[in-house]
Amino acid sequence: MKMSRQTALAACAIAVIAALALAAVTLIAAPTADPPAVMTGNSAFANYSSEKPGLWRKITAADLPKPFATEAANNRAKVVPRPDKAWPQALPGFKVELYKTGLDTPREIKLAPNGDLFVMESNKGQILIFRGITPDGKPKQESVFATGLKQSFGIALYPPGKDPKWVYAANTNGVVRFPYKNGELKAGGPAETLIDNLPTGGHWTRDIAFSPDGKRMFVSVGSRSNVDDPPSAEEKDRAAIREYTPDGKFVKLYGSGIRNPVGIAINPTTGELWCSVNERDLLGDNLVPDYITHVQEGGFYGWPWYYMGANLDPRHAGDPHPEMKDKVLVPDILLQPHNASLQLTFYEGNQFPAEYKGDIFAAEHGSWNKAVRAGYEVIRAPLKNGHAEGIYEDFLTGFVLENGDVWGRPVGVATAQDGSLMVTDDGSKSIWRITYTGKK
Repeated sequence: MKMSRQTALAACAIAVIAALALAAVTLIAAPTADPPAVMTGNSAFANYSSEKPGLWRKITAADLPKPFATEAANNRAKVVPRPDKAWPQALPGFKVELYKTGLDTPREIKLAPNGDLFVMESNKGQILIFRGITPDGKPKQESVFATGLKQSFGIALYPPGKDPKWVYAANTNGVVRFPYKNGELKAGGPAETLIDNLPTGGHWTRDIAFSPDGKRMFVSVGSRSNVDDPPSAEEKDRAAIREYTPDGKFVKLYGSGIRNPVGIAINPTTGELWCSVNERDLLGDNLVPDYITHVQEGGFYGWPWYYMGANLDPRHAGDPHPEMKDKVLVPDILLQPHNASLQLTFYEGNQFPAEYKGDIFAAEHGSWNKAVRAGYEVIRAPLKNGHAEGIYEDFLTGFVLENGDVWGRPVGVATAQDGSLMVTDDGSKSIWRITYTGKK
C-alpha cells in the first residue's frame, strides 16, 4: 500500500510544477460572471494536482461513496520552505503579491473600520496590526497590539459598525477583550476575561462573531474527538456554536452537531451566521466532506451519528439515536473531504469584478486523511442574494510541490480596505495580497 500511494502521488502531481510561477503575473482576461462548466459527481472530487484556478465544482450528498470505499489514509504533509520559483496561482486578471513574511503562525485576519488588519499569531499568543500598503505592496506600519493569549485564534471588534470600543480575542479556554479606539496600534488596557471555562483538548481553535445588532456573541467550539458520543463528559456542549451575551453570559447552544466549526462569520446581506467546518476522518478518501453553511438557529448537523443528512456513521453500530435522523440538516456547500476548511469571509470590496460582491472566500488548510492530498488553496463560493447554490471555485492554488511536499497552508482570509484579498499562510509564515488588475 505504501508503494501505491507514492506512485499515486507522483502520477497525480506532474502538472503541478508547470503551474508554479517565477513571480506573480498579471493577465488581462477577466473572469467570467457565470461558470462555463461545473464538475459534478465523481469528477467534482479533487486532489491537489487537479485543483486549478477557475475550475468549478459541486458535491452533493447523492455523490458520496459508501464508508470505507477506500482505505483510510495517514498522509500528513511535509512542510518545506517555499522554493524560489514557487508562487500562489490565481485566475487571469489577478495578481498575487507577498505582503508580509517572516511571521510565526499567522492565523485569523480581520479588517478594522479604519483599514488596519488585525492578525492572530497563535503560537506566540499575540495580536499584530498591519497598516497600509506601500507602492511595492508591503505594510506601511506594523505593531504588536496585545500579548499574553493562550492558543488564540479568533478576533472580533465590538460593537459592530464604524466605531468599535473593544477587540475580542478567543483563547482555547475562553474569551477576553481589550479596550480599543479606532486607529490605536496597542491595546488601551489589559485583557478583561469574559469567559474562562471553554473545554480544552482536541480541536483547540475558537472563533467569535457578533450579530449585526450587537446583542449576540457567537463562539465556536469544536469536538474533542473524531466520532465520540456527546453524552460522554469530554464532548458535552462541544461540536457546537454557542451563544453568549457580549459580556460573556452563556445563553444557549445556537447550533449543534457541527464537528469543528473553525471559522464563523455574519453574512452582511442576510444577517445570518455562517460557519466553515472540518468534518470527521477515517471513513475513506471521499468521506466526509468539509462544508460551509449558514447555521440555522437550533439546527442539528449530524455529528457524531450522522453526516450530510440521514447518513449513519457505521462506527455507531445499531443506529443508537434514530430520533435524531430526520433532524439532520444538509449543509449549503459541500467541499472536498479532509480539506480542513478554516476562516471564511464575505467579499465586501469594490476592487474585484461586480459579480464577486457578497461571495464567500474560504481558506482550505489541507488534508492529512487522504491518499493524495487535497486542499491547500483558497476557494470562492458565489452567493445570489446572500444564498448559496452549492457550487464553489478553486481560486488560489499552487501551494503543493511536485513530490507532494507542501510549502504553504492558507488559514485566514479578509478583504482589505482597498478591496484586495488578504490571505494568511502558516506554512510559509506569510500574508499574501491578491489584487484585480484586469478589465472591469
